Amino acid sequence: MRPIQARISVGAMAHNLRVARSHAGTACVFAVVKANAYGHGLSRALRALAAADGFAVLTLEEAANLRLMGVEKPILLLEGIFGADEIATCAELDLWPVLHHAAHLDWLQQQPPARPLQVFLKFDSGMHRLGFPLADHAAVVARVRSLPGVAGITLMTHFAQADEAAGVDWQLQPFLREMAGHDLTWSSANSAALLRYPETLGAWVRPGIMLYGASPFAEVSAEQLGLRPAMTLQSEIISVQTLQPGEGVGYGQLFRAERAMRVGVVACGYADGYPRHALTSTPVLVNGCVSRTLGRVSMDMLCVDLSECANAGVGTPVVLWGEGLPVDAVAAAAGTSSYELLCALAARVPVEEVA
Repeated sequence: MRPIQARISVGAMAHNLRVARSHAGTACVFAVVKANAYGHGLSRALRALAAADGFAVLTLEEAANLRLMGVEKPILLLEGIFGADEIATCAELDLWPVLHHAAHLDWLQQQPPARPLQVFLKFDSGMHRLGFPLADHAAVVARVRSLPGVAGITLMTHFAQADEAAGVDWQLQPFLREMAGHDLTWSSANSAALLRYPETLGAWVRPGIMLYGASPFAEVSAEQLGLRPAMTLQSEIISVQTLQPGEGVGYGQLFRAERAMRVGVVACGYADGYPRHALTSTPVLVNGCVSRTLGRVSMDMLCVDLSECANAGVGTPVVLWGEGLPVDAVAAAAGTSSYELLCALAARVPVEEVA
């Protein structure tokens, strides 16, 4: 069999949830498991994150799958509903939709659910993506409170720069100031805010990327945060080539040797989820030896430098990211984020679940 494999640790995810819980204080924890649990497998993540107080997903289909898997805890629909016909399903499955635009309120008024819903009412505090304008808060809250189809309200916002120097105050303080008179619980903290800004905790926190062992911060490693990598993408060297000075390797010959050198060809490419735009010097781990990629990533293969890995040859194991090589480091070198790398794991890559 082709040697590529993703090893996914349920123990690491459970550990990372405990780290999240240690920062959450009295707040309840929604484990964000959208996008197939960031590429880690929904059913696998549910077992690993069973101690969460609830789960957050994107679509009604994901939420329905959770209920079919036996989840009885709260399920939050992060993008809300996409049509009035979904209201009845939310009531049937006891889902908590995020309401973020006027049509949601119109639908609830026109087609009230058989059983009133717990809703999260989202306000735009500056990210300018989803949410009612903060300036409209009084009218919006009053209208939602008047709807017979609403059983309870949690106020909500989302931070644009919790992982950057700008921080959260420029959004958090206006949000809290405007919402202070409503006497309602609130939710604002993603992974970065949960780890760095305890004033954002509210009633519910919503950690995502940290549960899978990646850092939300460019300048702080996952290890420094006490997180463990949940996914290790690994393969093997399947061929060794020797380049002479001036010779190139791969499509476009983007890398040319300055001296005689050995090059390992690894069974992993962009069709497996490795980023095609990762150019020369993206880190890899060759049998525990830190090395680098060379040239352009192919659909099924990539090349690595064996100059400092004297004993490497065909069959030598290679870690593309995970244990011993943080996914954040690979993402930074490739000019992308750990979110993209983890979510892009291809269906053709075999997965082994480990403790």
